This record gives sequence, C-alpha cells and structure tokens, in this order.
Amino acid sequence: MENIHVIIERQEGPNSKPYDEEFMVPYSPNMNIISVLMYIRQNPVNKDGENTIPVQWEMSCLEEVCGICSMLINDVPRQACSTLVDKIEHPIHLKPMSTFPVVRDLIIDREDMFDSLKRVKAWIPIDGTYDIGPGPRMNEKKRVMAYELSKCFTCGVCLEACPNVNDKSEFMGPFVFPQVRLKNAHPTGEMDKDERIEGFIEDGGLQGCGNSQNCVQVCPKGIPITTSIGAVNREATIQSFKSFFGAD
Repeated sequence: MENIHVIIERQEGPNSKPYDEEFMVPYSPNMNIISVLMYIRQNPVNKDGENTIPVQWEMSCLEEVCGICSMLINDVPRQACSTLVDKIEHPIHLKPMSTFPVVRDLIIDREDMFDSLKRVKAWIPIDGTYDIGPGPRMNEKKRVMAYELSKCFTCGVCLEACPNVNDKSEFMGPFVFPQVRLKNAHPTGEMDKDERIEGFIEDGGLQGCGNSQNCVQVCPKGIPITTSIGAVNREATIQSFKSFFGAD
C-alpha cells in the first residue's frame, strides 16, 4: 500500500451543510488516524490535486486519556489517537460524532456531557479551609471497583453508540451511571448520595436507558457500565421508597 485513501466529512460551521472531501496520504507502517490528519494539515491538497482549507480536528494527550479526539472512524465511534491505519478497512471514512453539535469539520462540542455531570453532582465536596486530617479508608474491594469507574475520560463514544441518546430524548447518557456510582462509593461523596440519586431519577436520568449495552462494546476503557446501571437502579429504587414513605 503506497497511499491511504481518506474520505472526510467536512463542515464549515455549526449551521453549514456537511460535504465529503477525499485525500490521498502516503502510507507508513504503524500510522494512527492522528498521523493521517497531521499530514493533511501540513499538505492541504485533496485527491483531485486542488488546494483546500486544512481539516479542523482536535488532539491533546495522544494517549487515549483526554477523549478530545473522539470521532466516527468507518462509522464506529473511537479515539483517533489509538486507531491504527493497519487495523481498519480502507478507504477510511472520518466523520464527527453525530450526537454532539459540530463546531467545524471533526470538532464537536461536548458541553452537554459536563452539564449532565453537574446535574448529578458528580464531584466530591471538600472543605479546604482547614486541615481535618486523613479521610476514612476504603476497603480493597470497593477501591478496586472505584478505580475502574474512575477511568472514564468523557470521550463521548458511549453516547454516540447509545440508541437512546438522540434529539427526541433527554437521556443524559450511559457515562453518567458509573460516575454516580463512583461518587456514591466515596466515603465523603456518600454524604450527598440521596441528592445525587434524586437528580438521576428525574427526566433524562435512569429511565432513559433501554439496556441495549452498546455502550459496553465501544467503551475504550472497558468500564463496567452494565453493572453500574444495575447498581444505580437499585439505589434509585431504595431512594424512591424512602421518599414515598418519608423515611430518612
């Protein structure tokens, strides 16, 4: 293989009509999608030999940690930094993820994900005004579970794969379940457990999940989303009974 045939869905702005543009990129062993995009940025000439505007895309860590290079690669949501050219079919089709608003070309706006985290209070409240000493220790089983949940880097691929995340639904997405479970498992975060669950019982929360489990198949970190869905559903059921009967 001398050249890589790449077809990129481009869009000049949020309200512009998308269109495809094709490129030919010289092949090198062990190239990832980021390498392909970097070549096109340095040599903005399309397949027909015409000069064009460099393709806009985002990258940061290049280690599958930041989640900012998420895109559709051959219609599969994944990370551009960890997707190798040798491991996928050709020609290569690159598109922005359709679940999120497009800013330009392959750049998307993931603000809705962070708004969802705010809604369920996905943080640990800490009073930093004075030293209160070391916090309580977690048992080893819970610590291991929490570590797996903490691997989420809000890349958004689970939302792209989920059939229940669309413009007709308010569902916040699969990634919220592990985050609620993670914060509720923390000795300090547990203090806001009821409030966190209440926020997830409302519209757009757990009732929006159809249990298709597409999220588990695409998660680049192998986060136990399915077990988190079950755990949060149990907590929500208990919380609902407590609220109904006025129990503390």
